[in-house]
Amino acid sequence: MTQSKYNRAVELIDSANQQDPNQESDGGKNQPKELLYGHRMADMLERFAPDTDELMKLAIRAQHIQRWKSPRDAYPMDRKGYHQWRTGLYKFHADTASDLLLIAGYSEEDVERARQAIGKKSLKSSSDTQLVEDVAALVFIEYYMTGFVNRHPEYDEEKWIDIILRTWKKMSEKGQQFALSGAVKLPEALVPLITKAIS
Repeated sequence: MTQSKYNRAVELIDSANQQDPNQESDGGKNQPKELLYGHRMADMLERFAPDTDELMKLAIRAQHIQRWKSPRDAYPMDRKGYHQWRTGLYKFHADTASDLLLIAGYSEEDVERARQAIGKKSLKSSSDTQLVEDVAALVFIEYYMTGFVNRHPEYDEEKWIDIILRTWKKMSEKGQQFALSGAVKLPEALVPLITKAIS
């Protein structure tokens, strides 16, 4: 029964992300952007913490659920607007994922646990939220950091060191060790900068 409930939730999450109008290439094949992101999160979790319980596997898969429905440019393009967007996103993702988990048959108590983790509540004191943050940071480093750098040629070294450090500080010690263990593909061009930032 539990397995079918879990499979149903995976189907619902993937189906929701399948609707993403934005495409991203992976291995020469175009896929809906957030569907690909959800799969990368699930794969990274299997590498980082394979014994994670099914509820957190679902929370991690749903971390960016239907992100395109809450675009950055719907908020003011300044620092305050950015923080409003991020806060709104956490709630949007948590609410959207919660609705799907309820449909799949999870209890209110289970759904609330997933909601807290996806909503990034109590980072550093909640092991669930910390796990979501660790996996998101590892996925960012392996798959998205290079693209982020390429989109911001105006940033100087000091700015990049600040960004790397902010990502680093959000991670647990276990996440940091995993990032440097060789298990995560670090963006080659950025290795000197990453090394400088965390030393």
